[in-house]
Amino acid sequence: MKTFLKIAVLLAVIPLLLGLTSCSSYNRLVTLEQNANKKWADVQSVYQRRADLIPNLVNTVAGAANFEKSTLTEVTNARASVGRVQIDPNKAPTDPAQLQQFQQAQGQLSNALSRLLVVSENYPQLRATEAFQNLQAQLEGTENRISVERNNYNAAVQDLNTALQTFPTNLLNKMFGFQPKAFFQAQPGTERAPAVNFNFGASPAPAVSPAPPASATATP
Repeated sequence: MKTFLKIAVLLAVIPLLLGLTSCSSYNRLVTLEQNANKKWADVQSVYQRRADLIPNLVNTVAGAANFEKSTLTEVTNARASVGRVQIDPNKAPTDPAQLQQFQQAQGQLSNALSRLLVVSENYPQLRATEAFQNLQAQLEGTENRISVERNNYNAAVQDLNTALQTFPTNLLNKMFGFQPKAFFQAQPGTERAPAVNFNFGASPAPAVSPAPPASATATP
């Protein structure tokens, strides 16, 4: 009789423990996914801030006599290309190809801005204006913030994707529709923020050339 009771209790406890474990694992995945989504929204916010600064930069630079119009056109077109990449700003992407397309568009914009800044070295009067100097501080801060937020996003994705591959949370993936998120791909030289140096008299910053992506887990 005692053996029967022990077996009955055991059979009752095991499902309870499994249920509690499943609830705990599910809640953890929800928390990790929400964190990844939040970090992705932060990335989108700083990229948007940079995009919002570009019209002021273009208008300020366009006021300089004989400034190279092709350089301004390149920046304007690169900004427009970024806007054509449709990606949910509030939900971390699960498609690596989609994120790569977004990253390439942002990289083209970074390259166009770098070339514009190199050309601006030939216009000391432009670089001495208050408007240009204000844009200096804002763009430098934004570029640094982009690097920080991309790092934070990749760290959050790493935590989520690791949990999705770890027992017992990996059993919940298909049941509740959890999916791994895509990483930003690091490129050689992007371990630090791009140089955006407007200081009067400074040497020109070299344009950034596109480079093949490194491993997915590398720090951007």
